Amino acid sequence: MTDDPYLGHTITAFEGGITTHVITHPSHPDRVFAYEVTFLLQHPRVVAVASRKPPLHLHPHQEEYIEVLEGRLVVEVEGKESTLLPEDGEFTVLPWTNHRLYSPVSDRKSEGADPDTKVTRFILSGERTPEPLRLDTVFFENWYAYQDQVVLKGMKIDLIQVMSMFDAGGSYLSLPPWIPFGRTIAQVLGIVIGRWIGGILGYQPFYREWTTDWESACRKMEVSVFQRRFANRSKSLPP
Repeated sequence: MTDDPYLGHTITAFEGGITTHVITHPSHPDRVFAYEVTFLLQHPRVVAVASRKPPLHLHPHQEEYIEVLEGRLVVEVEGKESTLLPEDGEFTVLPWTNHRLYSPVSDRKSEGADPDTKVTRFILSGERTPEPLRLDTVFFENWYAYQDQVVLKGMKIDLIQVMSMFDAGGSYLSLPPWIPFGRTIAQVLGIVIGRWIGGILGYQPFYREWTTDWESACRKMEVSVFQRRFANRSKSLPP
């Protein structure tokens, strides 16, 4: 990650309730991204959204890695919740696995929970892959910015916008487990609705005002004929 233009950059969300610091992984410097993420569990914005779990999703092409440094983090994989602690070491989320991770604020009253816990700090990193549409800092920067619009400004969640962003990050919203071939269908829906239909309707996965490395965002959008028109490298922001 020595060539990462984001190295040392900090992404702040929920008015400082969540901070994501871009680092070089101390043990695996070849990973495509590595972040030290901090949840302030008693921050009012984090408490306010604690009951809303993030969307269940999957990554077809990347392994994702989680290592808790301080506090606790809940990881749900294929419907099973686990609470990760620093002594657990690194947890691997395999490709095509339905999963999500979230702050344990809503879990404080459960058995063994510590009501005085104020911080969860963990390293989140991802496998390097040649796929152009993958999890990386361009995706996370825009995804956090979009969540801020929803949480802080009360904007209604737009499913097509979410699917557009997730597809550009090599991620797809999970379907109920009883649906046959659900993982494949989830990916197809993400491409058709998020990338193709979304692109035709004017949904772009990345926005200039939210993106530090706009050049990388443009390269990703140029992969799709439906999104190429959004890859405007002009220095001025669109109206």
